Amino acid sequence: MTLKVPEALRRGVEEEARRRGVPKSVLVRECLEAMLRRKQGRKPRTCLDLLGDLVGSQPGPRDASVNRRYLDEAVLADHGHTRKDFH
Repeated sequence: MTLKVPEALRRGVEEEARRRGVPKSVLVRECLEAMLRRKQGRKPRTCLDLLGDLVGSQPGPRDASVNRRYLDEAVLADHGHTRKDFH
């Protein structure tokens, strides 16, 4: 296998291999194996996975995520209106 890499990456690999006292091929192989292991162990992430620690952390009504009225009011407020403007 032949790899073409940017000059800066090649220098970084050479420096790290020299620092660790291993051939460049060993360093590259270890890095590829580690990356593939991480990728294989990763399941697809959902929005809830990414924001789960924020759920329930903000004050507000308990039904804010399912009550359309709150979204409507927020959109109207962003544009400087209230519900009364449209009645």
